[in-house]
Amino acid sequence: MRIITANLNGIRAAAKKGFFDWFAKQDADVVCIQETKAQLAQLGDAVFHPTGYHCYYHDAVKKGYSGVAIYTRITPRTVQYGIGWDYIDCEGRYLSVELPQAHIISLYIHSGSSGEERQNLKFRFMEEFLPYLAELKQKGKPVIVCGDWNIAHKKIDIKNWRGNQKNSGFLPEERAWMDTLFNDTGYVDAFRQVNQEEHQYTWWSNRGKAWDNNTGWRIDYQVISEDLKEQVQAAEIYKQERFSDHSPLIIDYDL
Repeated sequence: MRIITANLNGIRAAAKKGFFDWFAKQDADVVCIQETKAQLAQLGDAVFHPTGYHCYYHDAVKKGYSGVAIYTRITPRTVQYGIGWDYIDCEGRYLSVELPQAHIISLYIHSGSSGEERQNLKFRFMEEFLPYLAELKQKGKPVIVCGDWNIAHKKIDIKNWRGNQKNSGFLPEERAWMDTLFNDTGYVDAFRQVNQEEHQYTWWSNRGKAWDNNTGWRIDYQVISEDLKEQVQAAEIYKQERFSDHSPLIIDYDL
């Protein structure tokens, strides 16, 4: 099973940059998208409903903001629009499908970089999400959480770690939370199961020459329940083309 996650920073802009042409060649079973920045009514073009896929969108109330999507070739048993928390659902940050093989979630966690209020909202979500994930895992079906988590976990996951220790996305509290997620909650960073190399990033600032110099952050993940860790076969960050300020993360599983 091939699963792709991609923050497109505007699905319509990414379409113009060739994302869906690339998508058509990937033979993916599931594709999770974050930051669609569009309402469903604006996505009437057939390109946004790829042939052979069930397509689900969960929009933010605010136009041109946030939003997540899932495309799946496998018919879901259930689709869950939102997590049931108003401050998350009104911004279109959570969408999940239950497939026969696994629960698959498209998640877009707040950035927190715009100020204290947004950072506190991010902390609130983090606090509430760990028990939610633990409970989901107890239902007995594997879980795959795809998305932009807006946190670089370790020094290896960010180019300029010294200069970012007081910035949202690499705060000590955020990194400790990721430690808890991976050490105590029964979840695994799928990418690091098969790739321990340095300089593996998924997001680059549009400022300066971050892309040219590979001054990036690895903030896009497929976080999997530990019962899947031996099923991770291969992982790739696709950088040959640019559809967004993020790159797609492709992971193959033996499911």
